[in-house]
Amino acid sequence: MTSPFKHAVTIYTDGACSGNPGPGGWAAVLQSGEHRKEISGAARHTTNNIMELTAAIQALRQLRAPSRVTLFSDSRYLVQGMTEWLPNWIRKGWRRPGGTVANRTLWEELHRLAGRHAVMWRWIPAHHDDPVASHPENARCDELARAAIAAMEREEGGGATTEIPDDPS
Repeated sequence: MTSPFKHAVTIYTDGACSGNPGPGGWAAVLQSGEHRKEISGAARHTTNNIMELTAAIQALRQLRAPSRVTLFSDSRYLVQGMTEWLPNWIRKGWRRPGGTVANRTLWEELHRLAGRHAVMWRWIPAHHDDPVASHPENARCDELARAAIAAMEREEGGGATTEIPDDPS
């Protein structure tokens, strides 16, 4: 039997904020065989969690065909959200103890995009928490995300600047 997933893709993502909330950036490094792509962007007023979700969303949007994806992130919010919390949120109508799920629109988009692929979500230590155990691509994503913030603040462009609206939920 032939797999519907034509490519194996490794993705590293990161989000960053100058203040939380404040100006934020996101970045991803995608690798498949000899191919490599770096993407990044920024938003003027956002949160770190929104940037983490945006990095994963933008990375998955780059994939043209259903793929076997291993996505690495230092965000427990992202990884636990996709592997542990999401099924319960959906089953409970996007409610959680104490109210509604924050950033629901982004979670729904990420869930939709991930559904096209076979995604393994992997947490890795943050580059600044454990430089020895962290991955160089995670540090590269952090550099790209912070550069996107700086470029936006200078209004010189830089990366694919993406304004993320405040989530009403």
